[in-house]
Amino acid sequence: MALGAGALPQLWADVNRCGQTGDYSRALKTITKLLKEDKDNVTALHCKVVCLIQQGSFKEALQLIQGQTKVLSTDVVGFEKAYCEYRLNRMENALKTIEATAEKSCKLQELYGQVLYRLEKYKECLDVYQDLLRNSQDDYDEERRTNLSAAHASLALWIDVEPEELGIPENTYELCYNAACTLIGQGKMKEGFEKLKKAEDLCRQSLTEDPDVAEEELQDELSVIHVQMAYVLQRRGFTEEALQLYSQVVKGRPSDVGPLAVAANNIVTLNKDQNIFDSKKKIKLTCAEGVENKLSKKQQRAVNLNRALLAMHTHQSDQCKQLVQNLRESFPHDPLPVLVLTALYHHEKQQNMALQVLQDFCNKNADSSLVKLAIAQLNLAQGHLSAGTEILRSIDHWKFCPGMVSALVMLYSHQEDVSTAVEVLNEATWWYQKHEPGSPVYLRLMKESANYKIRHSRENEAVADLEQLWKQNPEDMKTLAQLISAYSQLDAQKAKKLSKYLPATDCISLKVDVDQLENSYGMTHMRKRNVKPMEKQLQPQAELGRKKKQKKKKKKGKLPKSYDPNNGPDPERWLPMKERSYYRGKRKTKKKEQIGKGTQGSTTGGATELDASKGVSSPPASPRPGSGGASNVVPPRQQKPSTAGTKKKAKKKKGGKGGW
Repeated sequence: MALGAGALPQLWADVNRCGQTGDYSRALKTITKLLKEDKDNVTALHCKVVCLIQQGSFKEALQLIQGQTKVLSTDVVGFEKAYCEYRLNRMENALKTIEATAEKSCKLQELYGQVLYRLEKYKECLDVYQDLLRNSQDDYDEERRTNLSAAHASLALWIDVEPEELGIPENTYELCYNAACTLIGQGKMKEGFEKLKKAEDLCRQSLTEDPDVAEEELQDELSVIHVQMAYVLQRRGFTEEALQLYSQVVKGRPSDVGPLAVAANNIVTLNKDQNIFDSKKKIKLTCAEGVENKLSKKQQRAVNLNRALLAMHTHQSDQCKQLVQNLRESFPHDPLPVLVLTALYHHEKQQNMALQVLQDFCNKNADSSLVKLAIAQLNLAQGHLSAGTEILRSIDHWKFCPGMVSALVMLYSHQEDVSTAVEVLNEATWWYQKHEPGSPVYLRLMKESANYKIRHSRENEAVADLEQLWKQNPEDMKTLAQLISAYSQLDAQKAKKLSKYLPATDCISLKVDVDQLENSYGMTHMRKRNVKPMEKQLQPQAELGRKKKQKKKKKKGKLPKSYDPNNGPDPERWLPMKERSYYRGKRKTKKKEQIGKGTQGSTTGGATELDASKGVSSPPASPRPGSGGASNVVPPRQQKPSTAGTKKKAKKKKGGKGGW
C-alpha cells in the first residue's frame, strides 16, 4: 500500500531521531519502509548501509553495496565500503577501494593509515599520520599521535630501520610504551625496560583513577606491557624472571589473544626440548581464532616455526611436514623452514632426502649461506670430506671469517692438501690487509699463517708474514726470533743482520730456579743418580719425610669354633665324610605303620605282592557274572600305605663338615 504525501517526511524524521539516539535497529525498520516506496533511493540505501555497520553486520552491508553498484558508487559510499573490508580483514581490497575514491576526506585518511599499518607498510603509514597532524584541527590529535608513535615503533621493530626522532611528549602510557618499543627495536634493551616500567606506572595511575574501568580491563592493558617486559628480560638472559612474567600473563587469560599467543610461544622457546608436555599445552594458545590478525608476519612466522619444531620433537612427522609446507608457501625465500624439514629427515635417518631438499632450495636461491652450510655439514658427517670442504669454501658470506678459515685449513690438512690450506690463509690475510689493516683479527691471522707455514717447512713463504708482523710491532721479540730462525735456513747473512736487533745478553734477566725446573713434571724421564749415604743426610727434611707406600696387610683366616690349639688338625679333613675312618653312617629310624593315612588307592604290600610274575597271570578287571569265588585282591581301603616305593632318595651332600 502506497504511503500518503505526509508520511514520507514523518518517516525521515523518525530515521533522523533514531540516528541521534543510537537506536539503529528501529531506524533500519523505518528505512525498509522507505525503500518499499523507492528502492533506488540513494539516501535511504546509504542510511541502511550505515545502520548495518553500526550493528556490526559488515558482511550484509558489503553485500548491499556490491548489489547496488549503479546507485551506490565508490564516491558515495567509498568510506563505508573500505571500512567493511577493513573489518572483514580484507586489507588489499580496502586499500584498492580507498585509492579508487576521488575525495580523500579526513576520516578516509584515518582509515587509510590503519590499513597501511595492518599491511605493514609502516613508512607510508608514518607519512599519512604526519600529514593528518599538520592539516587537521579537532579533538583527535592525541589518538593520531599515538598511532604515529606506533608506526614509528613498528618501523624499528620489524623493518630493522632506525627512524628519526618524533619529538612527541610521552605523557600517556600508550606513548611511553611505543617509545619503549622503539628503543627495543634499536637494541637498547636496558633503556627500553626502564621505559616499560614507566609505562606500567602510568597505566596503573590513569586507569585506577577512572571509576568506569574494571580490574579486568586494567589487567588486559597491563598484559601487553608485561609481555614486552618479559621479552626484554629473556633477551638479556634473565630467563627465570621472564618465565614468571609470561606465566602470569597466561594464567590471567587476557581478552586480547595477541599478547596471550606471544607469551605462550615464548614459554615454548624457554622450554626448548625439555618439558614437552607443557609446551604442547602452551602451543595450543597460539592457534586461537583471530590470532593471525593480531600478529605481524614475522611473529606468525616465528610461531609456526616453533610449532613445526615441537611437532618434530614429539615425532609428529606428518604435522611437521604440513606446517613446513605452509611456511614455504608464505615465505618462499626463507631458509629456516627448509632447515626444519632437513632436521626431520635427518632424525628419520633419511640422509638422501635431507640433501635433496637442501639442494632443491639452493638451486632456487643461490645466495643462501645457511643452506649451503647445512649441506656441507651433512657431507662431512657422512665422511665426504672433499665435497663438504668445497661447499664450505664456496660460501662467500663467511669466506674470510676466522672460524671458517680455521675450519678450511683443518679440513685441507686432514686431506694432506697443504698447498690449498696455505692458499686459503693467503686469501684471508690479503682480504684483512685490504679491508681491516691493523685489526686484532688480521694480526692473529698473520701469526697463525706464519706458524702453519713453518710447521710444514715453508719458511720461504712464512718470511713475508713474519716481516709484516714485525713491521706492525717492532718491539715483538718473539716474532723477530721466528723471523731470524726462518732466515737462518734461507739466507744466513740476512739472519745475521737481523740478529743485531735482538737485545743484548746483559739486558736479559733470567730468573730460573734450576732445581725446581729439574723436579718439574716435564723432567720425569731423567735418569736418577745413585745417592750416597753422606748425601742422604744432606737432603732436605721435607724429602726425608716422605713415607713409603704401605703394602696392604693380608687378613688372617677365620678359625672354626671348635678349634683347640693343643690338638693338631684332623689329618682326614680333606676326605669326604663318607670316606673317613670314623664315619658310622646315618641313623635309621623305624616309623610306625600308619593305617589308613596314605593316599587313596595306595598299597602296603611288599615288592612280591606287586610283582606280576609271582601272582595271577592275568586277573580279570572285574569278576564274571555269577562267580561266587572270593578274589585274592585286597580292596584299596584295606591296604596299608607303602613306604618303600615312595621313599625319596636322599640328596648327596657336597663334602663333609670341615672340622679339625
